[in-house]
Formats: sequence, structure tokens, C-alpha cells
Amino acid sequence: MQRIFLLVAGCLMTLLPTVGQGEQAVWQALQTPRAVVVLRHIYAPGSFDPADSKIDDCSTQRNLDQEGKAQARAIGEAFRRQGVSVGEVLASPKCRTRDTGLLAFGRVENWNALRGAFFNPGLARQRVTQIRQRMQQHQGDKPMVLITHGSIVRALIGRLIVMGEFVVMLPGADGSFTEAATLFVEAE
Repeated sequence: MQRIFLLVAGCLMTLLPTVGQGEQAVWQALQTPRAVVVLRHIYAPGSFDPADSKIDDCSTQRNLDQEGKAQARAIGEAFRRQGVSVGEVLASPKCRTRDTGLLAFGRVENWNALRGAFFNPGLARQRVTQIRQRMQQHQGDKPMVLITHGSIVRALIGRLIVMGEFVVMLPGADGSFTEAATLFVEAE
């Protein structure tokens, strides 16, 4: 019985890609002109901001904890270690998205279209239209980074990713973008 289990387990393991192969696909995709990184902000304890939170007052919002800050720095270090420099870094004006960008890439520009819209699907669709237009306008050789929230990620790529995970989107001949690779970088 143990031999059968080991044989089946061994066969299944050969079907799984190694971590290195997955990571390599990410770094290769980022070399493609006009690549876009869609990064869901790093983990911030809690689930939603309080109803009385203010966009210009971080003390009223969910924020990155120490582990989240370490993970954001680790993402930036992974990009640097792979020799990938980024172009524009755009983020929702929420503190957790801005902090993710600042800690990972050293700079960030607020863009309201990247704000979450969990309770308003119509607003999410409107924001995704703006985001897709901006992605299509991106002409640089360096990847553009978009740091946003789960509701926008889901509306943009059709699925949810975990906080701190990013997706590399590549342009197609028709102007649309498709998912090329994903990566979750652990804090070191």
C-alpha cells in the first residue's frame, strides 16, 4: 500500500511546475514591451475600512502591519534582484495601496480609478474601463504597475488574487491584455 501511495505521489509531483519555473515566467513576461503589473495591495489586517474612514487620514483606514511592510519591501527587492525596473507606479489613494508602492518601488502616483468598488459593481465596471484605456495607452518598455484592491482586480482579470500577489498582463495584437504569469513574493 505504501509503495502505491509513493508511486502515485511521485507521478503527481511531476505534473506540478517548480517554483523556479513559475517565477522565471514572471520575469520573462516583464521584459515584454507594454507589460502591466496588477498588484493587489499587501495584507492589511481586517476586511473593510470603517464607514467613517477618510481618504486623507491613514489613521482611519486599514493599514499594512509590519509583516505587510516587509512583504512590500521583498517585492521591490525581487524586482531589483531580477534587474526589472518599472515605469509608472499608479495606486489607489488608500494608504495601504500607496504604502505598498512606496515600500516596493520607492514612488507612487495616486489614481482614483484604482480605488475599490466592492459594494458598487457599476462603479467597478466604470473604473475598469478607465484602467483598460490607460493600459492600452501604455507604450513604455518598462512595465507599468497598478496597485489596487480585490474588487478591481476581480473586475479587471475575472478572478481574485490574494493580497500581495501580482499578475503580469501582456498586450495582444487586438489591444486587449491577457494574463501571462502571477507571483506571490513572501517577506524575507
